[in-house]
Amino acid sequence: MKGALALLITGGTENWAPGRWRERFTRVCPDRTVALVPDDAIDPAHVTYAAVWKPKPGALRHYPKLAAIFNLGAGVDAVVADATLPDVPLVRVAVDDLTQRMTEYVVMHVLMHHRRQGYYAESQKQRVWAPKLQWAARDLRVGIMGLGVLGRDAAEVLARIGFDVAGWSQTKKSIPGLACFAGESELGAFLARTDVLVCLLPLTPQTRGILNRKLFDALARDGRLGAPVIINAGRGGLQVEDDILRALDDDTLGAVTLDVFATEPLPVDSPFWSHPKVTLSPHNAADTDPDAISVYVADQIAAFERGEKLVNVVDRKIGY
Repeated sequence: MKGALALLITGGTENWAPGRWRERFTRVCPDRTVALVPDDAIDPAHVTYAAVWKPKPGALRHYPKLAAIFNLGAGVDAVVADATLPDVPLVRVAVDDLTQRMTEYVVMHVLMHHRRQGYYAESQKQRVWAPKLQWAARDLRVGIMGLGVLGRDAAEVLARIGFDVAGWSQTKKSIPGLACFAGESELGAFLARTDVLVCLLPLTPQTRGILNRKLFDALARDGRLGAPVIINAGRGGLQVEDDILRALDDDTLGAVTLDVFATEPLPVDSPFWSHPKVTLSPHNAADTDPDAISVYVADQIAAFERGEKLVNVVDRKIGY
């Protein structure tokens, strides 16, 4: 029998429930033991692989023969924060389904701000027929923070629609047809040409709190929207939420779309729920098909056991 696969999964509802993951992996890994920890009894010495989502700190150090860890979502900050994490490859999810869903979300919300959907929804409620001048997509400057797989795809689709798109990343990237900025030295120039800022950065010590008042003040003030807009579909730890609320109230920001928050689920007393300039969603911008993820992990394990290299391995020094 091949090495066992341990599932260490915290939380999850409906299709993401731990028991459902056990069913999926049992189906796609029929030649190995699949154990949902701590529900299923398993000898730690028999475990070769672990598939995880927000595992408890220290939980993975109990497996002496662990060869690889597979994170079941795109964000790995909860895993790399564990100081006891075994020194084995940590693989992040990078499936086409996840990328496409994130691009759908980003494009939808850029278009909603561009086409003034909030205004027209309110007009409908008030039974007011009052169309406004609509500028072309080329007249709206969109900036993508984070040019990994997700950011690049979203940027390319937005550019094809006709938006004036640029990107910023911590290290230099080159994408045909896209103005690419990099590093602290070029952040100011990137922000100064941005009307709609889309944040898809990973959460690292360097990016934590990057969406703050200083950054908001540096965004373009001469754009078609009247005031800049923020879309954060990255991680909640990227944003300083009090700064966002203050910037909305004093018109430094015209609107925000938030899919992620510092505390999730979002507390019922959070002012984000009812703020007129806020559009929010429950951290489901790229709520990927779990079946596709389980197949992705199973295929990676099979390739690894044939002697091939794992792909999308996290660089722990930079956190993604």
